[in-house]
Amino acid sequence: MDWFPIFMRLRGARCLVVGGGTVAIRKARQLLETGAVVTIVAPEPAAGFDAPALSGVEIIRARFDPAMVRGCRLVVAATDDAMVNREVVAAAESCGILANVVDAPELCGYIAPAIVARDGITVAIGTDGMAPILAREIRARIDAAIPRGIGRLAALIARWRSTVWRCLPAAAHRRRFWEAVVRGPIADAAMRGDRDRAAHLMARALERAAAGELRPEGEVFLVGAGPGDPELLTLAALRLMNECDVVLHDSLVTPEILAMVRRDAERIDVGKRCGSHGINQGEINRLMIEHARAGRRVLRLKAGDPFVFGRAGEEMEALAQAGIAYRVVPGITAASGCAAEARIPLTHREHAHSCILATGRTRDGNPDWAHLASSGQTIVFYMSLSNLDAACAELVRHGLDGATPAAIIARGTRADSTLLIGTLETLPGLAEKRRPAGPAIVIIGEVVRMRERLDRLAADAERAGGHVHEGLASGFEPASFTDNL
Repeated sequence: MDWFPIFMRLRGARCLVVGGGTVAIRKARQLLETGAVVTIVAPEPAAGFDAPALSGVEIIRARFDPAMVRGCRLVVAATDDAMVNREVVAAAESCGILANVVDAPELCGYIAPAIVARDGITVAIGTDGMAPILAREIRARIDAAIPRGIGRLAALIARWRSTVWRCLPAAAHRRRFWEAVVRGPIADAAMRGDRDRAAHLMARALERAAAGELRPEGEVFLVGAGPGDPELLTLAALRLMNECDVVLHDSLVTPEILAMVRRDAERIDVGKRCGSHGINQGEINRLMIEHARAGRRVLRLKAGDPFVFGRAGEEMEALAQAGIAYRVVPGITAASGCAAEARIPLTHREHAHSCILATGRTRDGNPDWAHLASSGQTIVFYMSLSNLDAACAELVRHGLDGATPAAIIARGTRADSTLLIGTLETLPGLAEKRRPAGPAIVIIGEVVRMRERLDRLAADAERAGGHVHEGLASGFEPASFTDNL
């Protein structure tokens, strides 16, 4: 390690920026954010120096003089003149002052890292000055992984530190207590901004810890894993996948997503598979409650969205009755993810004023076919390949035109996705011929025609020498298309 990482207090300290361009403006703004007293030296400052963001900055319109560094805590050289930059460094070093030269680490006494700052939490990323672009890329990834409310958690810990110190005089006990705090429901309540609940949980946890019971309280997260593509996971889902102690997952959650779960977490497959009984809902509820009561963080990982045919309602009832803390993290449901990949909008001002998400069968029997057969809407059937013939026939029998466009999207957003396009009359035959592998959704409505229209527009643009940017990357291959509208 060639550079020693350190955080400096600059509030009220004098700092000098030498340079008159946009880089100098950026450096000055960064220093201002720390409360530093900033002076900029440049013979001909750029127009941006008059911006309100630099209000309070002393601007000296002159050439650099070595005497200007006296009394400064830090100096930044941000000019295009290598001779001037070297002069700035020499002047700073002669006074024992740290200096930085932008994009010249060999001249620097210190380097400025890429920073993720979040309400009192600061993460600095350095590459020894060799690859600042890479540091910024790493910063973006870290920024995405850190919860937005992490600063609220830090503030909560600060408010309770002295109280915890008095109640738990042993350092080992305090460490175990704080580990339980930052990994449990207290942290989640704090980061969501629920100060009252966080304080209540903190007081209860501290009381138990002082009595010698340091086991953390368990909780359950009902998390949507999306339709299959790992890149469609939410940031909240990814964070909880890396923090859970045990995961109860559906069989439809892809191996690529399961591979992103914390490695030492216990994995339990509770999926229901077509043609087999699997684990019933009551047993799933029992497992969630049992593991949570043992002090574990339980991840109930569901394909798609927990609130869309994911039985989250039943599971929330069971957890509430058992007094178990829980949280729901929505995911991209199959209708949205698969339709986006296929470039089939679910609503459109000219074709569909509403969208209905349905299954081919309900707990009490068949759905309301007359309502589903209304014109001017899009129907998305989940888990319907096994009774596709009957569903299409019922819609036609209840008044929907047999020529209505329809599509099957099987294993949507995955590498082996398949798209079949036809009509209410032809789609069952196409499915019988191609036998697409599930899971699959069926989209019925005039919006299905949009894909053909978009293909024509793209072809016209290509012939004209233009380029059309498609939204999601498509895994569909030409052989997947068996019919075009």
